[in-house]
Amino acid sequence: MSPVPVALGPHADPLLVDAITRGGGTWAPMVDASALVWDGGPDRFPDDLPAGVRWVQLYSAGVEEWFAAGIIQRHPDLVWTSAAGAFAATVAEHAFALLLAGVRALPEHLAATTWRQQEFFGKVGTLRGARVAVVGAGGIGRALIPMLTSVGATVVAVNRSGRAVPGAATTLPADRLDELWDGVDHVVVAAPATSATRHLVGAPQLARLGPRSWVINVARGSLVDTDALVDALRENRIGGAGLDVTDPEPLPDGHPLWTLPNAIVTPHDSNPPGVRPPAFADHVTANVRRYVAGQELLARIDPVAGY
Repeated sequence: MSPVPVALGPHADPLLVDAITRGGGTWAPMVDASALVWDGGPDRFPDDLPAGVRWVQLYSAGVEEWFAAGIIQRHPDLVWTSAAGAFAATVAEHAFALLLAGVRALPEHLAATTWRQQEFFGKVGTLRGARVAVVGAGGIGRALIPMLTSVGATVVAVNRSGRAVPGAATTLPADRLDELWDGVDHVVVAAPATSATRHLVGAPQLARLGPRSWVINVARGSLVDTDALVDALRENRIGGAGLDVTDPEPLPDGHPLWTLPNAIVTPHDSNPPGVRPPAFADHVTANVRRYVAGQELLARIDPVAGY
């Protein structure tokens, strides 16, 4: 049987050529291909695709820009897959670091210029015995859960279906999210950005968390109401926030989140450029292998759900 022809665009990256070959495909011009691996954004995507193309693999895990551009909707007969899960371990590691840094009061320790041991005794906490919600238990959430349980935290996972997530003590479906807020110590947001998840964490949810609760967002800035979060941080109604994503993004100079002592902001670098190409190449290999075998593809995009 001949290898399945897979095109690359807009770049012919040798790493991806090799990934396609390792998966049992062969690099081919787009006009001859039955699949397309696209490592660019929606702005350069072709208006028309050859009739033979049946599957498109995207480089990004988040695909809201593709829906906003209407590209996926214009090609309803194609199978689309994202890179969701390809970068999960790296982003989960960052989320864990943000949460642990917050709970251990590291931002204040780093800012200190004098010995404040007695004061810090009342601020330093632990994840051991803490109840941590992982809202969006997809690839990132599933990679994060064993990190949390390894230090003695209990995890409440939230996913779309409510099917049990390995390692989580409890799994809730998304339509029962309102039950979550009173019974957890900390919240990690790792859900996709859709119209349904905008301001998923807002003033009502923040009001139900405790004064030592940390909110971590490694998903998209739109999932957290920034104004409500700033108010809660200023008034010390929650312990703090660790944000790798913000709304607006980039976060403007002079924004209060830069100077609030209980906020940690990183510039959307939880998935640094140096680790992306090999991780994406492995994802492409796995999906080409599945495509060749006629199996269900990883990270298939649901056009109705928007991710």
